[in-house]
Amino acid sequence: MIIHPDFDPVALRLGPLQVRWYGLMYLFGFAVGWLLGRHRAARPGSGWTPLLVDDYITWCVLGLVLGARLGYVLFYDLPTYLADPLAVLQVWHGGMSFHGGLLGLCAVTWFWGRKHGKGFLDIADFLCPLAPPGLLFGRIGNFVNGELWGAPTALPWGVVFHEARAGSLPRHPSQLYEAGLEGLALFVILWIYSSRPRARGRVTGLFLALYGAFRFLVEFVREPDPQLGYLAFGWLTMGQILCLPMLAAGAWLLLRALPGEAGRTP
Repeated sequence: MIIHPDFDPVALRLGPLQVRWYGLMYLFGFAVGWLLGRHRAARPGSGWTPLLVDDYITWCVLGLVLGARLGYVLFYDLPTYLADPLAVLQVWHGGMSFHGGLLGLCAVTWFWGRKHGKGFLDIADFLCPLAPPGLLFGRIGNFVNGELWGAPTALPWGVVFHEARAGSLPRHPSQLYEAGLEGLALFVILWIYSSRPRARGRVTGLFLALYGAFRFLVEFVREPDPQLGYLAFGWLTMGQILCLPMLAAGAWLLLRALPGEAGRTP
């Protein structure tokens, strides 16, 4: 059994300004994604330049943050925000949704692609290998904040989180499971897979399929959001429901036959 250190969520105080660990994790994720994107753009025949990456990542920041916040509001706690609309702006209280962030990224990618004459899947294939480090840092931020903990467990690495919020039972550190799977493992797999030319949409399909599978599995040992609970069968969560379209889209992109490649696998 491990006792959670109950970290101070504020990493740095500068007078009235508070810099929180969770915000820093978003910053680290964007910085690593930006550097990796510039590295990939430098490859011969990439079709990208460092300046294009700079511009696109700026749009990604906007789409991800707005989408993640609005996604949480719509998918996880809409009645609360309808009762107090100004609470939508109180992001320091937490409440960000990966699936909402993904939709926000899709929106800005479509808009940016039309502006620069790039196809949606071409951009997505470039972006997907850059995303897992951000997921890794984000889940570490969840662990530092002592939030989104897992279900009770008797395993030796069970963590006792803040007792007033999570009780005294050891729980699965599901944030770290997700950091390892959705962050580290997904990054290694996608980086290696995308190091060779692939048919359009294959890299995106692999990202969607693997993220959906990893998240779906971890949800079995993750405590559901208290305002929602389990939605069906005593185990189905909102996170699992939102992963189903990802799994379907990922499978379609991986398995579809493209012109001139009948019977070919990536």
